[in-house]
Amino acid sequence: MALIEIIGLVLIGVATGSVAAALGVGGGVIFVPALVVLFSFDQHLAQGTSLAVILPTAIVSTIGHARLGRVIWPLAIPLAIAGIIGGFVGARTALLLDGELLRRLFAVLLIILGLRMAMRTRQLFLARGTRKTETD
Repeated sequence: MALIEIIGLVLIGVATGSVAAALGVGGGVIFVPALVVLFSFDQHLAQGTSLAVILPTAIVSTIGHARLGRVIWPLAIPLAIAGIIGGFVGARTALLLDGELLRRLFAVLLIILGLRMAMRTRQLFLARGTRKTETD
């Protein structure tokens, strides 16, 4: 691996960790597309690598949020257990799928999530504008 590739991967890792911790998103949303598009990784390899990188990032980010009392542990623990079960099922499913199909499914997921967030943000923005007008 060339030095420029190592530097690029380190920069993506720092950016992904920062954005994931700041916005509370899974780093895979950023890391997987970056590995596939910028470094020509196979989809399976990008997802597996992303998951390995996300574990320590998630631990450090969780500690930071927990120190400020921003983790609801009675909710987080059962969700984590369910997530572990889902992780086993999801990993097995992903490994059974063709890489190209997996890449397309991942892209569709990102598009759907982006559209839902945009619509929700618009609804919140419009709701604030309506409340502001009513109180003026």
